[in-house]
Amino acid sequence: MSEEKKGFSRKVQAFGSFLSSMIMPNIAAFIAWGLITALFIEAGWLPNEDLAGMVGPMITYLLPLLIAYTGGKLVHDVRGGVVGSTATMGIITAFPDSPMLLGAMIMGPLGGYLIKQVDRALVPRIRQGLEMLVNNFSAGILAFLLALFGFYGLGPVVSWLTNMLGRLVDIVVEAGLLPLASIFIEPAKVVFLNNAINHGVLTPLATEEVQEAGRSILFTLESNPGPGLGILVAYMVFGKGTARATAPGAAIIQFVGGIHEIYFPYILMKPLLVVAAILGGATGIFTFSLFGFGLSGPPAPGSIIAYFAMTPRGEHLIMFLGVFAAALVSFIVASLILKFTRQPDDDIVGATEKMEATKGRKSSVAGSLTQAEAAETETAEAAAFDYSKVDKIVFACDAGMGSSAMGAGMLKNKFKKEGLDIDVTNSAINQLKGDEDIIITQEKLTERAESKVPTAKHISVDNFLNSPKYDELTEELKREQKGAVTDSAEASDAAFDYSQVDKIVFACDAGMGSSAMGAGMLKNKFKKEGLDIDVTNSAINQLKGDEDIIITQKTLTERAESKVPEAKHISVDNFLNSPKYDELTEELKKHQK
Repeated sequence: MSEEKKGFSRKVQAFGSFLSSMIMPNIAAFIAWGLITALFIEAGWLPNEDLAGMVGPMITYLLPLLIAYTGGKLVHDVRGGVVGSTATMGIITAFPDSPMLLGAMIMGPLGGYLIKQVDRALVPRIRQGLEMLVNNFSAGILAFLLALFGFYGLGPVVSWLTNMLGRLVDIVVEAGLLPLASIFIEPAKVVFLNNAINHGVLTPLATEEVQEAGRSILFTLESNPGPGLGILVAYMVFGKGTARATAPGAAIIQFVGGIHEIYFPYILMKPLLVVAAILGGATGIFTFSLFGFGLSGPPAPGSIIAYFAMTPRGEHLIMFLGVFAAALVSFIVASLILKFTRQPDDDIVGATEKMEATKGRKSSVAGSLTQAEAAETETAEAAAFDYSKVDKIVFACDAGMGSSAMGAGMLKNKFKKEGLDIDVTNSAINQLKGDEDIIITQEKLTERAESKVPTAKHISVDNFLNSPKYDELTEELKREQKGAVTDSAEASDAAFDYSQVDKIVFACDAGMGSSAMGAGMLKNKFKKEGLDIDVTNSAINQLKGDEDIIITQKTLTERAESKVPEAKHISVDNFLNSPKYDELTEELKKHQK
């Protein structure tokens, strides 16, 4: 596949990931709203007029503002979130009877982007002592203007678009064409667009439908655990080797845990199985359509337990019927494919080449085919990488949840048993901060992670839940980190390497006021001396971990040290007048010039 197509594919994946990243951190709020709707509306389990009064304000104000804040923050941290959510109030106020989830997904990132450009233009020109004034008023004025734009400009457009999408969904449902959505949804899921489709597109549309009808079938289009269950059961019966042995555990994780990513590698080993997923998904949607079934909130993750919780009163039998009908059809089709075609182990090379040509990226089984050839390269990379410096490992996937969280938990427990004190977390790829030492991804996503954080060591795995590379990594870390304890202790007392400093932060309780003025003073001092070093200010609890030097007032130094122990910490009595600034400037001049 050409580089142009590869680039387009990555852009589509990244855009979808960005959309879902606005929704997924707020799924808990959607679930809370769904439970309140399911329980307390007139047709709910426990009708209560007073408590049902929360349903309207939550969908009108809370959910759009959360989405807008998250979208703005993704673009330009907290300032982006504040401007984006404030601006979204203009759209909400203009059309209070229509939930502005789509408007929030537009205005939030737009507000974040614009304040980012404003800061880029203003920050270098702010005079010392005016930092707080300029920062607050620039954001406030921009939010004010965007709120007006939302009220008079964007609001009517979004309202029209929302109504058109709603009508389109109604037409598709009434025509009985909704099952055809599986033709697009199921293949897209397998190439890791599942969260983008479900949370980036379907959840906002379904949420608006719930406000009117109390339920929505759109919640079930992507999240039905039936098709994945059917495919995994087919592997249990007709599969071979490792695939057959691991299928039972994967089925439990997928059906009960709701982590659909677990069955994607099984389809990738035999791409024809996507037909089973499509037919199973279409069967589930058809069954739900036939009975007018819908969920009252997002079943996140797509677990049978989440389905049970979000099913309206008296319709659990229909829910189980739709899920198990989907599972039965996908099982039958997958069984026929596995039984009467060559098994993945017999023709895995051909399947891999075909998939790479189609998708323009490595398949989940490519690593096993090239393991011997890659051994020398991996050994050379391992030798070049300094494991003694590793203190942050991140499992990165499209959404930053699901199987990546489970993989991070497994590695964390492994490190704990070996006495390794290393931070292991999980994250969405587009939320990687750049201070990661090692990033672990599934093979289809490694290229995106490498372009996001090229400075980290990247480890590709077939499956987050079962990779021999975890043991190899643990051994490397044990050997180099435990052997370097003595050296580290000596190094901590040795001279700090000022030649590597490129980020200095003044940290205080709120990240404003005198810390901003101190940062401005030091920035001007560096400018006069020709030192090109980033100097900013921040609240201590918002330090990101990539700071080289952190300057705090003495009463707060201990807190800053516990937050970022790797940085060099300088304590001062007063941000506005300290001889240590001159000493620091001299050291930096000596080592950086």
